[in-house]
Amino acid sequence: MDQVKIGRFIAQRRKANNMTQMQLAEKLGITDRAVSKWETGKSLPDVAIMPELCGLLNITINDLFNGEVVVMEDYKEKSEKLLIEMAKQKEQADKNLLALEILIGVLSIIILLGFTFAASIPTFGSVLWAPHMGRTRYMKCPKCGKTTWNKKVLKK
Repeated sequence: MDQVKIGRFIAQRRKANNMTQMQLAEKLGITDRAVSKWETGKSLPDVAIMPELCGLLNITINDLFNGEVVVMEDYKEKSEKLLIEMAKQKEQADKNLLALEILIGVLSIIILLGFTFAASIPTFGSVLWAPHMGRTRYMKCPKCGKTTWNKKVLKK
């Protein structure tokens, strides 16, 4: 599906029915900016309003997807071609999404492994002060009553 071709077709059919973008938008209950986006090929009409749009423009949905009025002799041929093209686009979109999911998964695993590795490496300070941790306390001398930092000695 060529969005630009469909947009030109919508503009052509709108003008053929003597409607402005504002009038078409009011009849569909949307903004004129949405109609402008369709006609410039930046977006496509929402599926929910396509039947009403086609009714206002006096075309079929197949005509809308093809971007031209399809003659009955070519109807089956163009419909099949359009369905095949849509299936290929869907398949390509699915492949792109799968590739993106795999990329995000691999990057997440690498980042998590990096954080795990970084957290397991001891720092210089933790290695240097490890034997001395918890060995000094602010204690009161039982003989003189003076309070100072003293080493904790369990046995002499």
